[in-house]
Amino acid sequence: MNTGQPSAISLSALPLTLLRELWAYRGFILASVQRELRARYLGSQFGLAWAVIHPFALILLYTLVFSNLMRPTLAGHDAPIAYSVYLCAGLLTWTVFSELLGRSVGIFVNNANLLKKVSFPKLTLPLIAILSSLLHYAIIMALFMAFLVLAGYFPGWVVFAAVPVILILVAFTVGLGLLAGTINVFYRDIEQFTALVLQFWFWFTPIVYVRSILPDWLSALLGWNPVLPMVAAMQSIFLDARAPDWSTLVYPLTLAGLLLVLGWLAYRRLGGEIVDEL
Repeated sequence: MNTGQPSAISLSALPLTLLRELWAYRGFILASVQRELRARYLGSQFGLAWAVIHPFALILLYTLVFSNLMRPTLAGHDAPIAYSVYLCAGLLTWTVFSELLGRSVGIFVNNANLLKKVSFPKLTLPLIAILSSLLHYAIIMALFMAFLVLAGYFPGWVVFAAVPVILILVAFTVGLGLLAGTINVFYRDIEQFTALVLQFWFWFTPIVYVRSILPDWLSALLGWNPVLPMVAAMQSIFLDARAPDWSTLVYPLTLAGLLLVLGWLAYRRLGGEIVDEL
């Protein structure tokens, strides 16, 4: 009889063994991602258009409200769409971060019924969330780049510099999400607290505004924000057609490694009790 308890391998294995275990469940993972994609897009009247409508509505709102205020602060960028490109680059980067983190924190609690009924590696759930979020992001980013091509603002080959930036962002988010998601099983306030923190975190990240307009003390304080270097890197790529200063990404990369280790250790320590607690 299946109790939903994890196998000894899934809690104590080395990462290589864990990867083999996840690979063995690749069919389940891919089917779940496809199911989420159908539920998100194909199950509605507008389908894939919703991938554009939500971010476009936010971009339009912020552009209308802030474009005249922020355009003079974009030194050396006189193009009418310069602020929109700056905004899109930051907002789309923030969206993949906030969506993935929000899903990861509640991943075990929100799938409690599945975990109780079916025996499978629990870490397939965060992996499904990662793949689904990245697929959604890829669709939006492809549409954004198509817009840049039509507007004559495509940055060229430097666009490939966005790949390592996104990988660092995903690693940081997954580590933080796995740590918070594991603890959230035992302290359910974590999910609500994360949603609240994300609201403040957004405004402490220069996405809608430009960092240069801030007082020196506040700009220095924002330097501790690990998401800021990744957002700034994407803005540099798409607005300036310039590769980011890679040294600025050492900080979020270090934090990503630390959080992945802490998240893994928390899962190893508490993973065996997740089903019982749910």
